[in-house]
Formats: sequence, C-alpha cells, structure tokens
Amino acid sequence: MLPSMLPNSVTEPDGSAVIRALSYNIRSMRDDEEALARVIRACAPDLVFIQEAPRFFRWRKHAARLAAKTDLVVLSGGATAAGPLLLCSLRAFVERTEDVLLPRTPGLHRRGFATAVVRFGAARVGAVSAHLSLDRAERTVQAGLLAQRAASLEAPYAIVAADVNEAPGGPAYGRLTESLRDCWTVSPWGGERTFPAAAPDRRIDAVFASPGVEVLACGVPEGLPGVTPRDLHVATDHLPVLATLRLPAPR
Repeated sequence: MLPSMLPNSVTEPDGSAVIRALSYNIRSMRDDEEALARVIRACAPDLVFIQEAPRFFRWRKHAARLAAKTDLVVLSGGATAAGPLLLCSLRAFVERTEDVLLPRTPGLHRRGFATAVVRFGAARVGAVSAHLSLDRAERTVQAGLLAQRAASLEAPYAIVAADVNEAPGGPAYGRLTESLRDCWTVSPWGGERTFPAAAPDRRIDAVFASPGVEVLACGVPEGLPGVTPRDLHVATDHLPVLATLRLPAPR
C-alpha cells in the first residue's frame, strides 16, 4: 500500500470506527516545533501517543500549545505521568483518564503511563502511552506492567503506543506481544525504522493493539502527503509511527 493510500478516519453506519493513532517521541519539544506540528497535522490523527512531553517549567502551557497547533486537545499525561502524554481529536468521547507513576529505581529516570478510555462511534477503547526504561531489567518489568495496565482499563479494545527503547525480539517486546499485537508486523506500511530520525537504523517505537482491533496499516509515514523528509528529520530525534485501525462496533 502506498503512503497516499492510507485509509481515512470514518465512523461507519453500524457505529464501527476507523481511527488513526500516532506514536511520537517529541524530545520535550526542544527541536523544530513548527516542523513537529506540521508532521502531526499531516497525519490527521484521532489519538496521539506522545513520549518525552515537556515535564518542567510551564509544561501544561507547552502541551496546550502543541495541541492547538495540531487541531487537537490534551487528553491526559505530561509531567504527572513522567513524560507520556495523550492528545485526541474532537471525534473522541472521553470517558475517563488517569496518569500512572511507576515505582522509581534509584539512579534511574522515573517512568509512567498516560491512560484514557474513549469512544469513537459505538466502539470503546483504552489508550496507554508509555516510554520504557533504558535499563534492560527495569524495561522488561515495565513492559509487563504496561500490558497489565492496558487490560485493567476494561474496555473492549486497547491501543498501546510506546518508545520501547528496544528492538523487536527483546524481552520487553516479548512481554508486550504476549497479549497485544505489534501493528507493524500485522500490516506494515510506510517506513519501518524509527531511530535516530536523521539516519534510522532500528525500530524502537511501536503501536500495539489488542485482539479484535483490525490493523489496516502501520508504519513511519514517509511520503504521506504533507510529511516531508526535512520535517521528519528536524522535528525531533525519533520518527513517528502512524497506525490506521478499525474498531468494530459491539454486537
């Protein structure tokens, strides 16, 4: 499937919903903010799973500014989740949100999850944005906690997006794919590798979905109309992962 043929978001007559979910490590908006906003807008996402959102001075103002520049609204997370942030379009009906801080390991950066349960059409879905540890042992534990948190949202569907800080085949990926599907492996589209943005040589960012979610396409949106190579390279140090997913209406 060519990038320009990515399915559009839509609510179907029976209440099923096709949505776009974007995962993006934005390095605290320290790079080219206008390029970052252009990439996000061009992807036309319904949910944005951000990692490394601003966490310090006036962090809420920075998150609100990014949401305004991308025609989205802040859903949950930020400093209160130690960096993960969720944005959403006005298509989303929000049921609840929660920011989760994980146990701190001495000497390591504290991690957390931004979570929400939202509805598109007649379909309810839990969403979790996460940024896992650089430490292999801690990362593996956090991956298990992430899968548990997605299940605990008690929604028919779950979407988890993360900077896993590990390539597929590692133990953290293994924990996540015990209960969730790596969307790139189900329906690859666009580019695969996500880091570093200027010359990517590994895939450490991913979107995962629970059984029942139909994965229509997933990958780095290279060549998508409105997404330029320059913007991808200067917006932040990671490339984004865009997934188009279909959430069937309950029977």
